[in-house]
Amino acid sequence: MFRLTKETPDDEYEVEYLFDLAFAPGREALSSYRLREGVPPVGDLCTIARDDYDVLAGAIRFWPVTVGDGGHAALLLGPIAVHPTRQGEGLGGLIMTHSLEAARHAGWDRVILVGDAPYYSRFGFERDLATGIDFPPPTNPDRLLAQALRPGAFEGVTGAVRKWQPKTSGG
Repeated sequence: MFRLTKETPDDEYEVEYLFDLAFAPGREALSSYRLREGVPPVGDLCTIARDDYDVLAGAIRFWPVTVGDGGHAALLLGPIAVHPTRQGEGLGGLIMTHSLEAARHAGWDRVILVGDAPYYSRFGFERDLATGIDFPPPTNPDRLLAQALRPGAFEGVTGAVRKWQPKTSGG
């Protein structure tokens, strides 16, 4: 049995260790990390899973980004990881489904990620929705996937994915 909760600052070191364990060394050199630098994750959506012994078994994070000259808000999903000893138990799917539903309820319209289409398509991610969206290099464009959390959320959304810039009030 797993307990899903929001990630807290107290969880950060464990979550970072899990991501280091799950991904190759140098994961922070990926282009997606350039979009995350200096930008806080969307805390209400970052989810962890703990087992009955309170051991961290999985985690997912989301980051705000913008797409195109119109500055369309989107979520960048990732990383998501399940501890190697807990893989194959459906935990990744549980975390993914839970967090995407939370994103929908929080009012987000669109999610993008870089990943394997055969895995992520079962959660509603599509390559076709990402057509016309440019992710910073070096990224294989065939691995850019998207999901509309609301019907038509990607209509007219094209251009470069950029680091989130908080809106400033003009005066």
